Amino acid sequence: MAAIYARRKPRASRFGPLPRDLGERPWDDLDFLGWRDPGAPDRSYLVADLDGRLTGLSLRFQQARAGYFQRSLCALCVTTHPRGGVSLMTARRAGAAGREGNSVGLYMCTDLACSLYLRGRKVSQSGARFEESLSLEEQIERTVGNLSAFLAKVTA
Repeated sequence: MAAIYARRKPRASRFGPLPRDLGERPWDDLDFLGWRDPGAPDRSYLVADLDGRLTGLSLRFQQARAGYFQRSLCALCVTTHPRGGVSLMTARRAGAAGREGNSVGLYMCTDLACSLYLRGRKVSQSGARFEESLSLEEQIERTVGNLSAFLAKVTA
């Protein structure tokens, strides 16, 4: 994954401020690059390989509000989080549909650290992930497939 990002880095003007810790990221464990915009608390960015092409999205989400305790499930990596750990991330569709305001959304880990949760490199505030019968490789394949399907809907 690191080789893809080394060849073509997203332009800062298009994706807002790039994360300052790019050199410190665990590239061997990342299936995509995701980060939150420190200057816009309701915005995140995601860059992933889609059909051999680097594809980047600007995502918006609503900040969690105080309220009842609830758990949510990330649709990418199937990690559960307490309130605020999963958000409905929306991206404008490509082309005319996006210019008309049409968007596509998916519930994702708010910190976009799905790859790290899968591999046990990061632990959810809820303490653990569900034990699955799928191998780690199958879980990674499912996550990448879910992300690719989302990207395909946005870029269609």
